[in-house]
Amino acid sequence: MILINEDWCKGCQICITRCPVDALEESDKLNRRGVRPPKLKENNRCNFCRLCELLCPDLAITVIPDEETKEKPKKTLRPPIVSVRSIGRNIK
Repeated sequence: MILINEDWCKGCQICITRCPVDALEESDKLNRRGVRPPKLKENNRCNFCRLCELLCPDLAITVIPDEETKEKPKKTLRPPIVSVRSIGRNIK
């Protein structure tokens, strides 16, 4: 889910132009600043990369991954293959 605080948006369209999956478009309605804030397209492929949230200079976008599409984080750290003690024994 993408939450957009429409009244904070100044209409820079950075989020729309930089979205890697082209999930955002300009809204039909004006906010109180007189600009058209972004909105999700009807058929979007948002992958919750959060690039729009990170690039928004006005902090107007919040990305909350959906529970059913949210992947569990993968473990990236692996245990060492050999211990430090066994390395020291092989050095002469």
